[in-house]
Parts: sequence; structure tokens; C-alpha cells
Amino acid sequence: MDFHSQEYWQEKARHCVPEGRLFINGEYCAARDGTTFACINPATGQTLVEVARGKKEDVDRAVAAARAVFERGDWSRAAPAQRKAVLNRLADLMTQHAEELALLETLDTGKPIRHSLRDDIPGAVRAIRWYAEAIDKVYGEVANTGEDALALIVREPAGVVAAVVPWNFPLMLACWKLGPALAAGNSVVLKPSEKSSLSALRLAALAQQAGLPDGVLSVISGYGHEAGQALSQHMDVDVMAFTGSGRTGRQLLRDAGDSNMKRVWLEAGGKSANIVFADCPDLEKAAAATAAGIFYNQGQVCIAGTRLLVEESIADRFLELLKQQAQNWLPGDPLDPACAMGTLIDSAHADSVHGFIRDGENSGAQLLLDGRDCEQVASLGPTIFAVSDPTLRLSREEIFGPVLVVTRFDSEAQALALANDSDYGLGAAVWTRDLSRAHRLSRRLKSGAVFVNNYNDGDMTVPFGGVKQSGNGRDKSLHALDKFSELKTIWIALEC
Repeated sequence: MDFHSQEYWQEKARHCVPEGRLFINGEYCAARDGTTFACINPATGQTLVEVARGKKEDVDRAVAAARAVFERGDWSRAAPAQRKAVLNRLADLMTQHAEELALLETLDTGKPIRHSLRDDIPGAVRAIRWYAEAIDKVYGEVANTGEDALALIVREPAGVVAAVVPWNFPLMLACWKLGPALAAGNSVVLKPSEKSSLSALRLAALAQQAGLPDGVLSVISGYGHEAGQALSQHMDVDVMAFTGSGRTGRQLLRDAGDSNMKRVWLEAGGKSANIVFADCPDLEKAAAATAAGIFYNQGQVCIAGTRLLVEESIADRFLELLKQQAQNWLPGDPLDPACAMGTLIDSAHADSVHGFIRDGENSGAQLLLDGRDCEQVASLGPTIFAVSDPTLRLSREEIFGPVLVVTRFDSEAQALALANDSDYGLGAAVWTRDLSRAHRLSRRLKSGAVFVNNYNDGDMTVPFGGVKQSGNGRDKSLHALDKFSELKTIWIALEC
């Protein structure tokens, strides 16, 4: 993959003119009331474009178009092979426009262009293509009844899906939902974060170019309390798929109960434990994976390994290795292909993360590595705390920044208790040579995924999601189709 030079990307950025209008029923348009909000590049503070501020009236238009095309059957009743062909064309177009999409992600979020081009856009493409290739291979069932009946179990599209996605991986997480939702035959109204709307708005035109019928995909930029809540309260939305904060997730559940009892699928964050035992097969590899697991994407990752649990006998040595690895994750210009860490999403979020650091210092946690010496307002380098009290705010709340909390343990039982002592349950990791221990802990850790001798590896074939307050349902894999389809039983009485 050619990452080009810093000058190359800076030149492309100077000539970048992002689309900021809503995309409804096959065309770009202003918000009905004409309002906009500024899209700010967090690395420079400059306004990239004024983005349309969608509200209830715009949502109503998008949902009406989605319902109309769904009932007509242009997409919902199209043969799976036909949907497959369109989605594969979309994946092809995304690949052709990979540099453009990667640049939009980096300008919009402050993440390194290297990661946008290497990870985010290919990850989004894989999601679309994987479900395109899967959908004509998903079969119904024939129940094992008596001879006097034939019972069929078929899967049908759910209807109108509202997908609300966050700003940390804007396009990839959108495609984790768009892939299965569209492949299953649904119409989708996508609401990106107001902090990262650009790639979703561009994707809409590519989807139309690929042959997606008008109305099947609309993109409404705007704020959560306006466009997002209009979707969650809408009586004609059948499914709400959301990735974001627990606070917003709880509100969506309330809105669903107060409206039409739409199904709500949530991925609502984590506080994942990364457990390193003394018999870890490779401490240097574990230290590198631990650093990447918390500092990648500036720590703005729901499944980030924010809690490091390390066995006492190797703790000092492991922390030295970890601090050495942290030097590979220093903030820089996101448009520099050599940069491994960009900026936090905005100054308000940076203030929040800095607040956690100050709180940690005031609560007696030991600051092992301080990343606050950065020139850019929204930047923060690798930061590591050592804590002995697992009840501290540092250890319990999702920080969503490059801040690692380290706790030592003496036994497997203590490590398991510390790991499970969390309101969240998204991910966990175990580093050990002991196969029995690996299996034992994998079963007992209360999380949606457990990684053994790695951190957060995986691909589209495995589900992603959590338990407890990390949410419900799963993204990725064939299991994601469950969120966007209905099972129907057809019981046919036979003449005997």
C-alpha cells in the first residue's frame, strides 16, 4: 500500500471540498429549515465545511422514503443475488475512492492518515463485501414436523432501520451496520455523529452510483438530541442500531418503549481488562500489543484495553517494556504517514480526558507516564497510571483516551475478580502459556470476546459485541443478520 508523503496529503487536503448536505431519497439537499453546523478539523481548528443540521422534519422525509421503497419491494424483495451485485459494486467504488474517503476520515476526526488508509477504509469495504458475498448463502429451515404438515422457517427483512454511529471509526462502524442491514433487504436511515459526518455523506453518493435504489439509504447529519431522537421516537422505524455512549443507549431504550417498541441494538462501550500472567509466552509481544490496545486511535476505541492487570512477579519488568513501547505512540501531524497518533476528536473531549488524569492524580493514583506535554490543543500522548484501589473513577469509567490504568495481582482468582468487577463486558485478554488457564478464564470472564495471547485480533467472520452495560446484539459475522431480519414460521397442513 502506498502511503505517499506528508506533502502529498497536505496538498490533497488543500483541494478537498467535502459534501455537507443531507442525502435523502437519492439526492443531496439542505436541511428543511436551512440550518448548518461547522465541521472542524481537530488537528488545525479550521472549518472544513458547513454541514446540514438535520432535524425531525428531515428525518420524517428520510423515513417516509425508506418506507415507500421498502413496501414497493425495489430492494426488499430483490433476489439476494441482485443485492449482492449492487453491494459488491459499492465495495468496488469504495476501493476506487479509498484515498478520498481516508482523507475525509483524517480531516474530520484527527486520526492518522496511515490508519485511515490502512485500517478504516479497507475495514469498511470488507464489511460491505463480506455481507454481499454472504447473503445469497443464507438459507431458511424446514422444521422436523409430522407427516401431516410442512413447517418452513424463513428470514425476512425487518423494514426501516435507523443506524446511529459514533465518531471514532465513522465509516467502518457505519458499514458494520449497513452491510448486514442492506444485504438483508432493509431500508436504512444513517445518522453519523455530528463530529464526523463527511465520509457517510460521501458514501451515500457512491451507493447510488452502485445501483442502490433511491430511498434505500439516506444519510441525515445532525445532533443526537434532534436527528437522533427523531429517529428513536419515530413510529415508522422498525429497528434502531446504535454504537456510542451508555447514556445515549439508555435514552434510546426509553424512546423505543415510549414509541412503537422498535427493536434497539446497542454497543455502548467498555472498560476491558488485559491480563498478563508471569508465564506469558512473550513479554515483549505482550507489551507491544498492550500499547497498541490502549494507544491506537488515541485510545478512542470502545474495546481498548484500558485496564492492565499484571502479575506481581513480572510487573516491574513488564512496565518498563510497556513504557518503551509507548514511545512508538507519540502525537504528530495526522497527515504525516509516519504519524502513529493523531489528535483527540475535539477540545471538549480533550478536556474530559484531562479531567480524568487530574482526578487520578488527586485520588492518589501513581502517574507512571504523563502524556500531557503536547503542543496541539486536542492532543494527548500515552499516559499510564498505577492504581491499587479498583474503585477509583479511573478504573471504573470509560475514559476514551490514551490513558492506561495498571493494577497488580498475585493469583488467578484475584485477576479474575478484578477483571469481572466492572459494569462493562465488551472484551478481555489473557496472556499465558497454560492452556487450561486460558480455557478456564475464557469461560469465566464476563465479556463478549476473550483474546488469548493477543489483543483485539479478529475479522468479519466473528461477532463483535458485549454483555452487561456494554450492550446487546452483535456486529460482524452472520449473527449480525439477526438484528436486521425477522423469522417467520409458515405452517402448511398437508392432505394425507
